[in-house]
Amino acid sequence: MRAERRFLAIAAAMVLTLAACGNGDKVPSLMNIRSTTAGPDEFGIIPPKALEMPEDLAVLPEPTPGGMNRTDRDPEAEAVAALGGNLGPRDGVSAAHAGLYNYAARYGVTADIRATLAAEDLEYRRKNDGRLLERLFDVNVYFKAYEPMSLDQQAELWRWRRAGAATPSAPPPQPGEDE
Repeated sequence: MRAERRFLAIAAAMVLTLAACGNGDKVPSLMNIRSTTAGPDEFGIIPPKALEMPEDLAVLPEPTPGGMNRTDRDPEAEAVAALGGNLGPRDGVSAAHAGLYNYAARYGVTADIRATLAAEDLEYRRKNDGRLLERLFDVNVYFKAYEPMSLDQQAELWRWRRAGAATPSAPPPQPGEDE
């Protein structure tokens, strides 16, 4: 009898310990990369540019409280410049891309498409966020949840090859290899 009580006590302690490991947030987190704590994000810190003395102090712009500083970095502009591009206008559609935008929007655009897709994705993840043990042990179930929507790359490659289409970006088939 004493051994049974000890076993029950140990089992109850294990169940309580396992239950304490769960997170209480209602949003399913499929990609376990980001921290959900309220601490600082060390990757969100952007060091400022070095201070420099301008050639003529009279041509400096007026300070804008809350606005951009000369030493503030613009990561998007720096990435575009590093890749050899021209950032151009920041708002709206540039004249160079107007034709592409008009063609893509020929059947109309939904103004709140991002919010709609985010809500639909959240609902899908709530329903398909993995089995109980995957959630309890905090493993990544992102790819498993979206597996029904993924493309089998090899099957698609062979489908195009059998149809006679050129597949120059794929490695050539090995001798005796076919699906």
